[in-house]
Amino acid sequence: MLVLGVVLAAGILAATARADGLPVVDVDVGPSGVVDSTRNVRYVALTLGRRTLVGRIERNGGRVVGFRQLRGSFTLPAVAYDGSAAGLSGDGRSLVLITPRRGFPRLTTTFAVLDVRTLKLQKTLTLPGDYSFDAVSRNARWMYLIRYTSTADPLQYEVVALDLRSGRLAAKPIVDPREPDEQMNGNPLTRATSLDSRWAYTLYEGTEHPFVHALDTARRDARCIDLDWLTGRKGLWALRFALRDDGRHLIVQTPKGDAVAVVDTETFEAARPSSAGFASWPKTALSSLALLLVLWGLVYVLRTRRTRYELTA
Repeated sequence: MLVLGVVLAAGILAATARADGLPVVDVDVGPSGVVDSTRNVRYVALTLGRRTLVGRIERNGGRVVGFRQLRGSFTLPAVAYDGSAAGLSGDGRSLVLITPRRGFPRLTTTFAVLDVRTLKLQKTLTLPGDYSFDAVSRNARWMYLIRYTSTADPLQYEVVALDLRSGRLAAKPIVDPREPDEQMNGNPLTRATSLDSRWAYTLYEGTEHPFVHALDTARRDARCIDLDWLTGRKGLWALRFALRDDGRHLIVQTPKGDAVAVVDTETFEAARPSSAGFASWPKTALSSLALLLVLWGLVYVLRTRRTRYELTA
C-alpha cells in the first residue's frame, strides 16, 4: 500500500490522469483534481492500465491522507472546456468517476460511485449510449448527465437525470419550463456552483448566442439565461465565473476581472454590468484609491495653507 501511495503522489506531481465529461479527448481537470473546501482536501484519480488509483490529498502540503485502488479505468469528470472538475456531492459524502473517453461516439458509458470517507466503491453503473457527466445533487440522490442524441454531431444533446438509488433514468429530459421546445446546444466553457451546492451554472458558447445554463440539482429543473450582447465577442472562451458574497449575483468576467455580464440567480435575468449597477472590481478599487489620494492631497494642501497662514499672521 505504501508503494501505491508513492505512485499516486508521483503521478500527481508529474501529470494528472486524463479527465472526461465532454465529447472530446484529453480535457484535463488539472493537478488540483476536485476540491472539498470544508475538509481542505482534494481528490484525484490516476489511471494505471486497467486499474485506477483514487487519492485524497491535503491541499496544504500535498500529503496523501487516503487512497484506494479500483478495478477498471476511471477518471474525474470535466464539465467544461476550461477543465472545471466535478463529481463530488455537496455533502462531501460521494464521489462520481467516469470512464475516460477514447473517441466519439461510444457505445456504452460507465460510472463509478465512491464513498468519500473510505474511498470504497459503492456501485458501478453502465448505460447504453454516449453520456457525459454534468452534475450530482448535494445528497447524491440524482446524477445529471449529458446524453448525446446524434452519433455524428456532439452538439446535439439533452440533459437527463439518473436516480442513483434505482439506477434508472428519469422519463423526461430536463428543460427550461419557460421554453420547453428550445433546443439546448453549444460548447460548455466554464462552471460555477452556488454556495449551497444546489445550483450548477455553466457558461455555453451557444450555436446562436452565449448563454448560462442554471441547473437545479435538487428539483431536477433548469433555466437558460441568454447573453445576446456577447455574441461574436473575442476571447469568449477565456471568460470565467465569479459569485459575489451575497450569493445572488453571478458575474461573467474576463481574465483581468472586467465584468461583461451579471446574472441574478433569483430572477434568472441577465444584464450588462453598467445597467445592472455593477462594475468590475479592479477598476472600482483603482477608482476608489485614486479618489482617496485626491482627497488626501486636498486635505494636505488645506492644512499646509492653514499652517502658513497661522505662522504669518
